[in-house]
Amino acid sequence: MSFQKLDQLGHKLEALEHALAILGADEATHMAVGGGEKRAEAMSTLAGMLHAQATAPEIGDWIAAAEAEPLNDEQQAAVRELRRQFTNLTCLPVEFVERQTTARMRSEQLWRDLRAKNDWAGFLPALEGVVALVREEAALRADALGLAPYDALMEQYDPGNRAADITPVFAELKAFLRDFLPHALAVQDARLAKHPLKPLSGSYAIEKQRELGLAMMAAVGFDLTHGSLSVSHHPFCGGVPSDVRITTRYKTSDFLSALMGVLHETGHALYEQNLPKAWSHWPLGKARGMAVHESQSLFVEKQIGRNPAFWRWALPVVEKHLGEAWSLDDILPHVHHVKRGFIRVDADEVTYPLHVILRYELEQELVAGRLEPADLPEAWDAKMRDYLGLSTIDDPADGPMQDVHWPGAAFGYFPSYTLGAMMAAQQWAALTREHPSADEDLARGDFGAINDWRRKRIWSQGSRWSTPELLERATGKRLDAAYFTEHLRRRYGN
Repeated sequence: MSFQKLDQLGHKLEALEHALAILGADEATHMAVGGGEKRAEAMSTLAGMLHAQATAPEIGDWIAAAEAEPLNDEQQAAVRELRRQFTNLTCLPVEFVERQTTARMRSEQLWRDLRAKNDWAGFLPALEGVVALVREEAALRADALGLAPYDALMEQYDPGNRAADITPVFAELKAFLRDFLPHALAVQDARLAKHPLKPLSGSYAIEKQRELGLAMMAAVGFDLTHGSLSVSHHPFCGGVPSDVRITTRYKTSDFLSALMGVLHETGHALYEQNLPKAWSHWPLGKARGMAVHESQSLFVEKQIGRNPAFWRWALPVVEKHLGEAWSLDDILPHVHHVKRGFIRVDADEVTYPLHVILRYELEQELVAGRLEPADLPEAWDAKMRDYLGLSTIDDPADGPMQDVHWPGAAFGYFPSYTLGAMMAAQQWAALTREHPSADEDLARGDFGAINDWRRKRIWSQGSRWSTPELLERATGKRLDAAYFTEHLRRRYGN
């Protein structure tokens, strides 16, 4: 049977994916500097083997034959997802992939050097080359998938999401945030005038912070027999579901920075650790996409980790590990601080979506050819002034050069961040409708019922449904900005 051939292939591909994932996690955490060249050679060879095996011509024949075989519901879903993956892997000619990879790598290398020098003019030619290739990729994918060009790019990160559905939701959110941000800042100023900010002591030993992080990870459900915590330049969640590698970075002056990073990455890890094990060798058994993944990490960081109820339980844990006592009134102004800023990755819950919506709007214009890279600084500055009241016209390093996504040809990725935040709020609202005592559970450090809900509705589903279908099945409704805006209003508007 052809399905059996596909099933056997899945096990081989999973083994190669496993090796690449662990090598990649090790490179970012433990590899000696001198090991880079050979590690890159090893990973490149394995990646080539994986791509060659995953795109072999006979696989298309196997999929077509399997679609006609008598399969159960799970197997049919597995074949559908195999078909989607195979189409996406094979719609770009090898010659194009090689050209784009070379341009992307050169662009990223230049970006690292020239962003530090704030040299937009020097970087522009490389970005123009990347954008030209992205437009070419979008056309190729659109033709193969029967989608609009930008939707075809977004499909690589969030299967099923379409700009026609997302744009009105983002427009509603943007309109709310432009009015709400000044209000949230005024509320914060009034609160701090009555209760001045208690400064962090600025003396937090890394080992003590690490022990605190591990305690929090275990408490919220991370299985320490199938994962670990390390240090890296930028926090990430990597590895494989049976061996999830998460990282953070520490500041001895600020324990919240590392702790929130740990909670965020633990959210990703819980999703990976609880994916359906029986489907692990199929695309069906993988995480659905970046928006869903972000919804799981942001659920732990925002819905749980910045929830006042959580801190009623967490403060004694912090005191135990760091030897520093905090009251709820003293810690929450740090946990809920709002500030206008230039940098997306440093933004808070209220301002972050505006950074993403700005990029979402600009990259659609770039892909469609209505905006040229040379005009980005002015277009970026206009939106920054409109949305956040800040100007980047003389500072491209903190404007259109600040992220690696566009230099790396990752167009269609940015929406995932804010979609994830909105989905997390919508999931929390659905969960609390079914389980009204969720806040009381958090105050006791009991995460069982909360995780059971997420395991049933999200984690166990793998990639069985598109991103919009998965959310609607989990919450009973399609994506709705009202859940996120209400979440922000309750937390920052009173």
